[in-house]
Amino acid sequence: MNASATSPSPRLPASILTPRLTSLSHGGGCGCKIAPGVLSEILKNSSNLPIPPQLLVGIETADDAAVYQLNDEQALIATTDFFMPIVDDPYDFGRIAATNAISDVYAMGGTPIMALALVGMPVNVLPLETIGLILRGGQDVCRDAGIPIAGGHTIDSVEPIYGLVVLGLVHPSRVKKNSGARAGDVLILGKPLGVGILSAALKKEALSAEGYAQMITVTTQLNKPGIELSKMETVHAMTDVTGFGLLGHGLELARGAHLKMQLQLDRIPLLPGVLELAAQGMVTGASGRNWDSYGAQVSLPAGISPAHQALLSDPQTSGGLLVACAPEAADAVLACFKSHGFDAARQIGDMAEGSGVSVS
Repeated sequence: MNASATSPSPRLPASILTPRLTSLSHGGGCGCKIAPGVLSEILKNSSNLPIPPQLLVGIETADDAAVYQLNDEQALIATTDFFMPIVDDPYDFGRIAATNAISDVYAMGGTPIMALALVGMPVNVLPLETIGLILRGGQDVCRDAGIPIAGGHTIDSVEPIYGLVVLGLVHPSRVKKNSGARAGDVLILGKPLGVGILSAALKKEALSAEGYAQMITVTTQLNKPGIELSKMETVHAMTDVTGFGLLGHGLELARGAHLKMQLQLDRIPLLPGVLELAAQGMVTGASGRNWDSYGAQVSLPAGISPAHQALLSDPQTSGGLLVACAPEAADAVLACFKSHGFDAARQIGDMAEGSGVSVS
């Protein structure tokens, strides 16, 4: 039985869910991102800006956050992320957006210390109670992460937008860039793919209650293993898989290391039912835009189904960590994920000499 997207949450009166949040935005979650090829064109001259020596990580390798060294023991991680609703439940929207924003600090190996809220809302369209629930969802996730929301900024906007600026700390020697992978490293993915597929089904009112529950569970799971993984010298690179899909963020990792990423299709974890939903056409427009931007740099196996291809470029909102580590560290990395409840974590491939991404 499909769950109607307009059905009220058990904790919310129906009036608070009117209008549907997703009906107010042209895209949702990390699917709102500008396509990789377009973004590259926009930013092509940004590298000419002056770079102070304390800036350990900037925009040069499309990393997850900026890192600025404060002293011999501390570096500051700074990141921001915000988007339009991926779900209609305002509390869940706030939780997902906050989890996604904090993830970039974990992806750099850091510990978050505080956040600032970024809030744009159509105040004449949405009930104030709805806006309050969005903010409460973000606050509750920040509480789970052990950080305060110390301020922020609000505007009256046409579409609802919510996200965070997040600051974190890391030892300068433990920063995990997305460019540090080495030939022979194995690749481990912390969360299953398919969030974009589920969001497309939700928007078409074709997502079951079980599918919605799975979507909320995976998108609100904080990527806390990144803190422990940063302490492992045999972990060479990390990133999180978000709006550009596994292939897009994998390409960033491969380009940064001047290597080729080799993925094994049958080892990539998927959320239950998403392959079937993709085969039914439940895909986002962002998936196609992603593929158009980087498909020429990807080698796919002969006969791969359109559904499987769509999942590889599927935009992941609040997706999992992608870790490149020495082969002998694979068991320890997987154990770290499992100890934090990431039961779907899998070894999905390796790094080799060459360029681009190949899937077999």
